[in-house]
Amino acid sequence: MTLVEVSPQILSWAAERSGLGPDLLQRRFPKLTAWVRQEGSPTFRQLEQFAQATHTPIGYLFLPEPPVERLPIPDFRAPDHDRLRRPTADLLDTIYLCQQRQEWFREYARNEALPPLALVGSARLQDSVEATATRLRTALAFDLSVRRELPTWTDALRRFLGQVEDLGVLIMVAGVVGSNNRRKLDPAEFRGFALSDPLAPLIFINGSDSKAAQMFTLAHELAHLALGQSALSDTQPSQVAANGNLDNNILPEARTESWCNRVAAELLVPIAAFLTEYRQNAECQTEAQRLARIFKVSVLVILRRMYEAGGLTRNEFSQEYQAALDRLATLPGGSGGDFYLTLGARVGKRFSRAVVSSTLEGRSSFSDAFRLLGFRKMSTFRALSRTLGMSF
Repeated sequence: MTLVEVSPQILSWAAERSGLGPDLLQRRFPKLTAWVRQEGSPTFRQLEQFAQATHTPIGYLFLPEPPVERLPIPDFRAPDHDRLRRPTADLLDTIYLCQQRQEWFREYARNEALPPLALVGSARLQDSVEATATRLRTALAFDLSVRRELPTWTDALRRFLGQVEDLGVLIMVAGVVGSNNRRKLDPAEFRGFALSDPLAPLIFINGSDSKAAQMFTLAHELAHLALGQSALSDTQPSQVAANGNLDNNILPEARTESWCNRVAAELLVPIAAFLTEYRQNAECQTEAQRLARIFKVSVLVILRRMYEAGGLTRNEFSQEYQAALDRLATLPGGSGGDFYLTLGARVGKRFSRAVVSSTLEGRSSFSDAFRLLGFRKMSTFRALSRTLGMSF
């Protein structure tokens, strides 16, 4: 039995990077503490199992000291976010997987002579929030009158996702890494990200986040694409500026997030239409629920608009927002879970159709298709093809 010497710093780094609790790892690897204290060494097989459990490339475990892992896309998370904490393996693997899918689709788009998406890079930070939101709403055919006829805001979210995808954006909504249901994504780390590209723009939404937050995340990441930016975000409707103007003295990341937040709110609930409907003297909770039914958005977005319209002070907004979050958490399915339940939605219908089409035409191998789509069985490929109306 051959033992392998491993740096205790590497073992501790891999354990922390995994995001798994120390108790869980200790149960799975009873000798882990002894390895870290250099009172023993793992076998190569044990080291392989440790690498798999912590989602660490096994080559990293032979390094003398932990590598510096940097996020591959710009980090626009709030300044009070714990930026000094290493990104978890779940976040990194999700970004890497989406980048691989984006790279594949970019080549597919070139082969198909698909035109670049005019939306990407069409806006600047100096542009009017209202004008930018209007352009986006027009491009998406995100008609308020049609949305108001939908039964619920959940239906409106489903329609919104479809409209963004029809525009030419790859949309992926998942609450786990790839198709591994044991690797749940943490909304406290990130809510979504955008990967900007004129041929293969991509938005990923953390499906473990509350459904109430996903609509705002989608609109926010769309604003990043309009700026031509890739971005990692943890934004939500509660993040508001103290006033309606951008402060040139704040950090560039904060100015960008403020602009994207305001575009997202204006896209979902135009302030002019909101003021027409808003009864400022009505009881806040009742009025917020009424307006949410009219505009088919979550109460959280409506509360933000109430604040921006001057109907709530900053303290009142914070209190009402937290109360709304508490109520949503008590509802069935009110927090967490993927918006879509199908594999096609987890990787995106636009992307799925492209991969299936390319494979059926013989331009991509089945092994590549399985890797990109996140499964291993031909029966799953057939089932997905039928779901997409492309059975063979």
